[in-house]
Amino acid sequence: MTKDDASTLIRLFVGRVAIDGDKPALHVKRDRVYQMLTWNELARDVRRTAAAFVRLRVQPVDRVIQVSENRYEWIVCDLAIQMAQAVHVPVHAPLTGEQIVYQINNSGARIVLLSGPQQAVKLVAYAEKLIDDVTYFSFDRCHETIRTQPIRLLSDVTGDISDAETHAVEQQAISGITADSLATILYTSGTTGEPKGVMLTQRNLVSNAQATLEAFGQQTDELRLNFLPLSHIFARTCDLYTWIAGGGQLALAESRETVLADCAAVKPTRLNGVPYFFDKVRRTLIEQGRADQNGSVCELLGGNIRHCCSGGAALPDHVFDFFQSQGVPVLQGYGLTETSPVITVSTEHRYRRGSVGPPIPGVEVRIAADGEILTRGPHVMLGYWKNPHATAEIIRDGWLHTGDIGQLDDGGFLRITGRKKELIVTSGGKNVAPVYLESLLTEDPLILQALVVGDGRNYLTALVVPNPDTLRDEIIARGIAVASRQQALTHPQVLELYEQHIGERLRGVSPYEQVRKFTLLDRGFTIESGELTPKLSLRREIIEANFAERIRAMYGA
Repeated sequence: MTKDDASTLIRLFVGRVAIDGDKPALHVKRDRVYQMLTWNELARDVRRTAAAFVRLRVQPVDRVIQVSENRYEWIVCDLAIQMAQAVHVPVHAPLTGEQIVYQINNSGARIVLLSGPQQAVKLVAYAEKLIDDVTYFSFDRCHETIRTQPIRLLSDVTGDISDAETHAVEQQAISGITADSLATILYTSGTTGEPKGVMLTQRNLVSNAQATLEAFGQQTDELRLNFLPLSHIFARTCDLYTWIAGGGQLALAESRETVLADCAAVKPTRLNGVPYFFDKVRRTLIEQGRADQNGSVCELLGGNIRHCCSGGAALPDHVFDFFQSQGVPVLQGYGLTETSPVITVSTEHRYRRGSVGPPIPGVEVRIAADGEILTRGPHVMLGYWKNPHATAEIIRDGWLHTGDIGQLDDGGFLRITGRKKELIVTSGGKNVAPVYLESLLTEDPLILQALVVGDGRNYLTALVVPNPDTLRDEIIARGIAVASRQQALTHPQVLELYEQHIGERLRGVSPYEQVRKFTLLDRGFTIESGELTPKLSLRREIIEANFAERIRAMYGA
């Protein structure tokens, strides 16, 4: 399939079905057992759902919102929305009702698709704030009503679709959608501020999937296991669309908690994940006493794994080194929602420790005078939905300003050294990249999460989330007498232990990058509390606001 034959997602999908129709395509758990679907079976459901949307009078460029966890229907509806020539607005499933309502209203959605009662209940509480003329459907039966409107089962409107209807809708999509057509709006969670709707075109998504495949080299026997949320552009492009573009098979993990069991069941050749997951794999093997056993990573991930890809946040060097020593490289990439997302990627034959790889084909990268990473090419978004001012701020003279600080080495490999808006400037005028220090701290088995603070202050402090299991083992081994978990977090011997470990982890950084004081927290940072984005990045302002009193105490205020 040439690039000209696949200038849109629908052309890409129809072409793949024509080539591989009866071949295995998708593995989905039903009743706790994986079942396989062919490309033809998937295409049948996509066509029927697309025709149902057209029956419901969905017009070209109408927005259709989907609020759902990863499941078979997510993929069907994504492709069906495209085939109906509408615009898909996927919403992160963990968001609150108020956050979901904002995206429905801001996008002006015509149809809202819900996975089931759990998502429906969120909207019921904010029903009066929802815009009019929205129709609600669900994948699982819901008994809730939204502003007296029942939530209908989507399957009820797809059952009696004729073959003539599906054929007509598909042909209209092939001829009606162009590379410049708006395909999706994705609301960035961001670390600060109100969410902005990133507008990505067909060209953005297709070119990015194809260029990423070109960088890696196509392997038709690939079997990917997807567990990252498809509502996030990383998984959507790098799991879903590269699978359609390159062929092979895709399996959907049942949940984030079952990934290792799902690996054992489907035996993937490739995994895309975030650094937290890969560090969790490392910690699991350490806890099992198998970290030094050759092949233990491959065995834990199903036995057929060739490599893994990491994105969304910085991969700590110690995690990279561990997987490398096990013969299963974790290859870093880099990108943003605004860039579809891939800008650079490491591959099996082109990678360097601490680097996020070279730019993918067709993508340009340069470093501005102040160190900011700039990029341009077919991957750069159309702009922010209904926000020309924000668009003009980030795209200037054709270059998208990423907000990240980095360096290009002699081989064209990019290294991320910090986030422009996350840089800490101490009262002494020193610039500190907190992400780097936090990655050093979380190397320690005693530390699960850490946030470094110090902007405008004369020294750095840290909020530290202990690893409860490791800390408990240390308390027992050292014979520290504590009556409760809360008491443990303030016990002098425990604090002395953490002080030693923090000092050891930061031994190699400059004096002004040392953490002078720290506080042990009794809970972790979570998506549900708003302290983490869906890709598990720290929302610094929210965390600092939530723990303001403890931060002030560390500065004696």
